Amino acid sequence: MGGFVRARAVVPGEAMGTVLRSEDPISLWGGVDPKTGRIIDPRNDRYGESITGRVFVFPGEKGSSTGSAVLLELARRGLAPAALITGALAPVAALGSIVAEALYEVVVPVVQVTPEELTGFEDGDRLSIGPEGVLGLS
Repeated sequence: MGGFVRARAVVPGEAMGTVLRSEDPISLWGGVDPKTGRIIDPRNDRYGESITGRVFVFPGEKGSSTGSAVLLELARRGLAPAALITGALAPVAALGSIVAEALYEVVVPVVQVTPEELTGFEDGDRLSIGPEGVLGLS
């Protein structure tokens, strides 16, 4: 798929990576192992896969507000995703991203697209994220 999508930059930043798309909402707390970057929620369709260095595309957050601490720990360990793209506002992930940049100078852009636009992202797509939330698909 080629082209551009204009997204809402919840936490702006630039990133590039390969898409890993989940059909399921996720809680970072209890859903992602902060020591490995792997999805550990057995109910998630991407169970066992790593979000490290990937552009993780998911429909939205669920669960605990402590998920921001998981993203922060992933950043501290060098295991953070390249970016997060969601179909709903993700304040927990956004908080983790903001703190990761402040404490560790690790930028994890968080961008929001419409739920319909989520279906345009496929596993393995190369994606670049610009500072204003413009997503370039290749």
